[in-house]
Amino acid sequence: MAQNDFIDFLLDQLRLIGPVSPRRMFGGYGLFLDGLMFALVIEDTLYLKADEHSRVDFEDRDLPPFTYGRQGKQIALSYFQAPEEALDDSQMLADWANRAFAAALQARR
Repeated sequence: MAQNDFIDFLLDQLRLIGPVSPRRMFGGYGLFLDGLMFALVIEDTLYLKADEHSRVDFEDRDLPPFTYGRQGKQIALSYFQAPEEALDDSQMLADWANRAFAAALQARR
């Protein structure tokens, strides 16, 4: 599968949480760990899965949710933009990604 440099960079940064695999979807990529999608990459922007517990951390940082247009309306998913500073700090990114994976686990239940 051909993928872009940003995906390769993210996979390297996320190696601390386990074997993350990308799948093309939604015009971008879903990032999966143990068969669960915990992140979305659209136009070289990383969005992480949020739940009722972690959503406030994204909102407190003014990090926007992923939205898309459908029938003239904007639909927001439960994925929020990752903090920019986490992209260059693999431990910080792992912490955020682990919380996103926990949210994906919770959503599966």
